Amino acid sequence: MNKAEILIIDDEPQIRKLLEITLESNDYKVLQAETGKQGIIMAANHPPELILLDIGLPDKSGHEILKELREWYNKAIIILSVQNSENDIVSALDNGATDYLTKPFRTAELMARIRSAIRRTQTQENTSVIEIDDLQINLVNRTVKKNDELIKLTSTEFNLISLFAKHEGSVLTHQYILKEIWGVGYQTETQYLRVFVGTLRKKIEDNPNQPKHIITESGVGYRFQ
Repeated sequence: MNKAEILIIDDEPQIRKLLEITLESNDYKVLQAETGKQGIIMAANHPPELILLDIGLPDKSGHEILKELREWYNKAIIILSVQNSENDIVSALDNGATDYLTKPFRTAELMARIRSAIRRTQTQENTSVIEIDDLQINLVNRTVKKNDELIKLTSTEFNLISLFAKHEGSVLTHQYILKEIWGVGYQTETQYLRVFVGTLRKKIEDNPNQPKHIITESGVGYRFQ
């Protein structure tokens, strides 16, 4: 039994009911809020394991709620929204969203994203070795193995793959990656990032032209899996 608590912040009763039925049938405990203010109060009083947040709330934009939550809440926040523009998605991810799904969503995909986000949150702080399929990334020794064979990476390449691995399953925007790896001054250098991603793919992918680990999210960034 999971019994992890998930807080839904959404003003649509039908969506909240659908999510409640789906989550409870998967052994999660459900908390509900229909406004951003109510959601923040509930999250502060009893922090859940994960938050499902709508962008179109009646009192405040979900983007503003996300920013307020990220001032202190460090667990997973998945955006569920009918707004599917590139600007909305990039803005949410840059402001700390763990993931972004557009409505209507497939429940099986949502549950997979939830499981991945919770698992990542629970292990991230305590793990020194991350294993993803045929890759083993040792964050302490700064080494990467593929099928138990050591891969030679530059310091920057290791920093890049470790950032990806720590956010397995999440979309990281170009701007976020550039800021984390190279600093604020490089946030517009997307071509610079593409070169490093291309080099890293050649070292870790079976077929760099059809990558299975570093997936391009067109116009947004990359997802590592």
